[in-house]
Amino acid sequence: MNVKGFPIWLMGLAIVCAVQCTLPSVVQAQSVHRYAISFDQAMQHQARISVEFPNIDEQPLQVRMSRTSPGRYAIHNFAKNVYDVQAYDEQGNQLEIVRPNPQQWNVLGHNGYVRFEYTLFANRGDGTYSQIDETHAHLNIPATFVYARNYPQRPIELAVELPKDSEWKVATQLKQLSPTLLYAPDFYYFMDSPIEISDYHLRERMVDGQLIQLALHTPASDREVNEYFAKVMAIVEAQRDVFGELPEFDFGRYTFLSCYMPQASGDGMEHRNSTIVTNAKPMEEPLGNTSIGTISHEFFHAWSVERLRPISLEPFDFEEANMSGALWFAEGFTSYYTNLILARAGVITPDEYVEGLARTLNYVMLSPGSQFFNPIEMSYRAPFVDAATAIDPDNNANIFISYYSYGSLLGLALDLTLRTETEASLDEYMRTLWQQYGRNEQPYSIKDLESTLATLAGDSLARAFFARHIYSSEMPDMQRLLSSVGVELALENENEPYLGPSTRWMEADRAYEIISAPQMGSPAYEAGLRLGDRIMSVDGLRVETNRSPASIIEGKRVGQQVEIAFKRWGMSKSVSVQLKANPRMKIERVRRLSRAEAVAFGEWIPVGQ
Repeated sequence: MNVKGFPIWLMGLAIVCAVQCTLPSVVQAQSVHRYAISFDQAMQHQARISVEFPNIDEQPLQVRMSRTSPGRYAIHNFAKNVYDVQAYDEQGNQLEIVRPNPQQWNVLGHNGYVRFEYTLFANRGDGTYSQIDETHAHLNIPATFVYARNYPQRPIELAVELPKDSEWKVATQLKQLSPTLLYAPDFYYFMDSPIEISDYHLRERMVDGQLIQLALHTPASDREVNEYFAKVMAIVEAQRDVFGELPEFDFGRYTFLSCYMPQASGDGMEHRNSTIVTNAKPMEEPLGNTSIGTISHEFFHAWSVERLRPISLEPFDFEEANMSGALWFAEGFTSYYTNLILARAGVITPDEYVEGLARTLNYVMLSPGSQFFNPIEMSYRAPFVDAATAIDPDNNANIFISYYSYGSLLGLALDLTLRTETEASLDEYMRTLWQQYGRNEQPYSIKDLESTLATLAGDSLARAFFARHIYSSEMPDMQRLLSSVGVELALENENEPYLGPSTRWMEADRAYEIISAPQMGSPAYEAGLRLGDRIMSVDGLRVETNRSPASIIEGKRVGQQVEIAFKRWGMSKSVSVQLKANPRMKIERVRRLSRAEAVAFGEWIPVGQ
């Protein structure tokens, strides 16, 4: 294939020379893996893809689709969307293909060159999969392109053939040698480089000598986009201030690839020099703050995870699940900073930030999951929960706490502990880790996290924090810690009785169905009620559309016994339930702060820094 009349094999020579700034050998130039993609069937969510594998060993070529994707930890079967596969030699003769496993095609009888062609179906626009339609081609590389095993160091070219008469253009962290000719120095960089091809809005600004770009695919006015980009840049600068500097981005550029379209799915995924952020925003809905929290979260990963990286994720495995015990830190501390940065950048108010903590605190502190797993072990469960799919029921409502939320609470606790008991803060801890491990891209272990904390705050504090809250699952004293910055944590209503599970009205049965598994320790759980049970009456009072089980018990006392009639598998049953006090907590700022509390709060959330 030619690009604007210029042969791709000659482009390969220019690419290698341009990026490596050295004259490549003939063998090196001939070893570039050359991909091409076209979108003649975009309305049917299809692309046609070809790839040339030159100068390969004369043995069966193992061509694969990945089973994982950078930033995800579970197994995905991307190969299921690949079909109409052919392989040819350099003379155009068709080659034999055999399938040793569902993810692989072995090409036989070649003479050192293979052209591999296939059709891809793609219709999920998020951080893991790909989506192709008449509005865009949203490409996550592992979900889009096959690769040849055993050649990870070879450079890669990708030629993009845009639909005729379209306004599409290409946005990516890949090296762009022309608007539609892309380059990756090796297989790993290629797999970590998503692409948005659409008629997107582009905004960009230089920060500390590096280019920050927003490629935003959504219907919006220039004013909306400009206001949104201003918030993005405030986030960039606030996060830079945490670490003291921006990372050194490859090619001097970082790109936010944002796709807010009704056919997309809400998600965010970090990559080395870019992020994919998606949202199913309706066409007519104003841009506003759409996914701005995800923007904050994913950009923080440019430091933490992409360069300040756990050793357990090195190297990333594209054929098996990737498990790490450090996700409570890598994802969780990032989650702590997500909204904190929004407050520091002025995107949300300090009051909004504080009020938003309640959801995380209630979820983590009231979950029974800490009885079973500490934060390290919760992190190990990522391959089961991180966009993983299964058809059998699980008990995650009682045994699992998201490492995002668990780690976020621990980040808050450590930040306030450092501010209360030392002269340091979590910002200084993150900056120290960056200087020691992230800047030089030296992977860290959990022991390294502990020893760095000891260097900053002393052996006693570090040893106690990790022993109680990381290696064990003791919850921090959040009431005491929050009070140090003038924030009050208390029961929302200590005299309010509750049952536990969420319910919904089922008109056909004239009943309320339990739609969330009752949590261990709740009155419903202890009485033996289950997910799917249909409550017919409470204490003899028939439920109605405007009379739910929760509203019926409002007038009851904590400790009182109530009789619940319900149906399970079509059979009528009843059970006696002893009501407990609702453990839900509320959080709010104290309006009359002491001088010390006011200073501490201002140092914690330095608005407009």
